[in-house]
Amino acid sequence: MKIILSTLVSLVIIANAESVNNNMQTVVKEGVGYIKQMGSRMKSEVKKRMKDDPTGLQAAYFCNKSVGTIAKEVSSKFPEGVRVYRTSLKIRNEKNAPDDTDKEVLNSFEKQIKDGTFKKKPKVVEVDGKYRVYVPLVIEKACLKCHGSVSKMDKKVVDLLKQKYPNDKAVDFKEGDLRGVIVAEMPKK
Repeated sequence: MKIILSTLVSLVIIANAESVNNNMQTVVKEGVGYIKQMGSRMKSEVKKRMKDDPTGLQAAYFCNKSVGTIAKEVSSKFPEGVRVYRTSLKIRNEKNAPDDTDKEVLNSFEKQIKDGTFKKKPKVVEVDGKYRVYVPLVIEKACLKCHGSVSKMDKKVVDLLKQKYPNDKAVDFKEGDLRGVIVAEMPKK
């Protein structure tokens, strides 16, 4: 009898764990879907401008003028309570400052990069009755036009960044560094 009861308890625990795992997979899939809608639109616009102007000036100008508008436009199509945003430990726009949970996740990604254990995979965190799905943004070569060493950037890009973002911290990255995260925040269902 003890063996049967023990086996049943084990099966219930395993079934519950599988249910939780399946739920997290659903949360990740949903969050990544929202992030892709936002990210793909912005990335295609930046790539287009980088192709038209290899200095990065047009891309920097676009980010300053249009990213907020695109974010609002794309977000308006999301269900109520869903929010997608970007943040970083080294912010350019002070409106994108990380909260404590964001900082914790960003620091964990930074540590993984430093330790050589980083995998560019989403991370889910539960905060205040909501899920947050974090997707890391890693610096690629093209990003360095606006986020690399200031001494290597086009002077017009540097001037624009100083004018638009006087407290800019989003520079001096190297290829492979963590730029930040895109976050999808969703109500728990």
